[in-house]
Amino acid sequence: MNILPIAIALFLIIAFLFWKLTNGHFKKEYGSTLWNQWGTRLFYWQGVIYTSTGITIFILFILKWTGILTF
Repeated sequence: MNILPIAIALFLIIAFLFWKLTNGHFKKEYGSTLWNQWGTRLFYWQGVIYTSTGITIFILFILKWTGILTF
């Protein structure tokens, strides 16, 4: 079983859900002026990518541990 398509799909789903759940909160917290600066958004998207990667790796190893995936 090829793990790469599963990992990419899982990463994209987690990143989308994380963005959907946190985007409004951070826009409100930073305000419109600060949110429109590229540094604030870069920091936000780095957090989305790091969090999604960590959760994806965690889920993949849980799936491996339960025997659903083999890699």
